[in-house]
Amino acid sequence: MRQWLRRSEERGTVDHGWLQSAHSFSFASYQDPRWMQFGPLRVINEDRVAPGQGFGTHGHRDMEIISYVLEGALAHRDSMGHGSVIEPGDVQRMSAGTGVMHSEFNQQSEAWTHFLQIWILPDRAGHAPSYEQKHFDQQQRRGQLALILSPDGAQHSLRLNQDARVYAGSFDGTEHAVLSVGSDRGIWVQLARGKLQVNGQSLEAGDGIGLADVSVLQIDKALAAEVLVFDLPLHKEFS
Repeated sequence: MRQWLRRSEERGTVDHGWLQSAHSFSFASYQDPRWMQFGPLRVINEDRVAPGQGFGTHGHRDMEIISYVLEGALAHRDSMGHGSVIEPGDVQRMSAGTGVMHSEFNQQSEAWTHFLQIWILPDRAGHAPSYEQKHFDQQQRRGQLALILSPDGAQHSLRLNQDARVYAGSFDGTEHAVLSVGSDRGIWVQLARGKLQVNGQSLEAGDGIGLADVSVLQIDKALAAEVLVFDLPLHKEFS
């Protein structure tokens, strides 16, 4: 088994006043050649956005962009005509494809919005832009790994233009989960909050870990934990 441990305090950070962000991988002005991506997983930013603030209209292309809200709410608008509000339990996927413009704002008057911004490289360039949003309630994620994104929309998950699967789970006490891992696959685990163990390695909120050459992922010994698990193709060596 190979593993890459990314502790919360080792991430790149930025504080713009209205935005506080921690980058697990290189992003914008934070660049670290040791942490560029894990397979097609290119970005995990833990963002906190101040009340009444947000990201003005800007463009993307050829990227699968996922928003996962932990606290608060995030208002989304895009050039495809979608307008929505993302709240805890919601998962949003925007495939930028050949090009899309969008904005994201915390329209609350007092509370900060805390969310994970995730980018996954698509399987090819030039997909048509598309958008999906679904709610996965607490019961679906309680004590298990619920499939929230997949290439084929299995189990009512959102569709990704990549051979990748993303799971979300909430664990506490004796709750645990086991996930079989295929050959030539890599696993990235991102702990959003709480504590747990991944294949015997202890993680705390904000920590991430990549695993390769492993047949089983085991999650246990949790304390008020919320976690995302990425099952990814590893066609290129990560170092």
